[in-house]
Amino acid sequence: MGIKKTLGFGVATAALGLTLIGGGTFAYFSDSIETTGTFAAGTLDLNADPTAIIDVGNLKPGDSATRTFQLKNDGTLDIAKVLLKTTYTVVNKPGAPENVDDFGKHIVVKFLKNLDKGETVIYQTTLYDLQNLAPDAVENKWVAWFEEHGGLKAGDTDDLIVNFEFKDNGQDQNEFQGDALNLKWTFEAKQGAGEFK
Repeated sequence: MGIKKTLGFGVATAALGLTLIGGGTFAYFSDSIETTGTFAAGTLDLNADPTAIIDVGNLKPGDSATRTFQLKNDGTLDIAKVLLKTTYTVVNKPGAPENVDDFGKHIVVKFLKNLDKGETVIYQTTLYDLQNLAPDAVENKWVAWFEEHGGLKAGDTDDLIVNFEFKDNGQDQNEFQGDALNLKWTFEAKQGAGEFK
């Protein structure tokens, strides 16, 4: 090997050695930070006051009763709509023969709203028909009540006014004497659409 090659090889080796030494002792600034996140779900909490919708006795055909109760949103999320499921049982007068007709077909329900101290009927049906409607179908019938109020905001309350009438059909309704109808309404709150947070 020639002197030039030997010297060139030596210089290259020395440069590589210095690079490795310099690289091993190279220092730099750095910094770091940790971030965290929390996902807390809100709540839907629908309540009614009073919880007894109606309790009347000694009804005769033609009688009616109007009741007002509050739907309350005690949750942290707004309620966009409320579905209503109706169930009832008819209790025949003790010792009386089984009814041919369903007592619920003779109880008319009117969902009302106040309009300048007058009452406007939003939706009217019988308990029998209301029981046979799916909850979302009922919501479509009385949606005017929620559209007027824009749903039920968290922390708000709103009045629901209902009139019940034992319809006088002008015919013999003697089979219902002494009978009772036990009504159960189940309200189910639904949230609105998701939002960008």
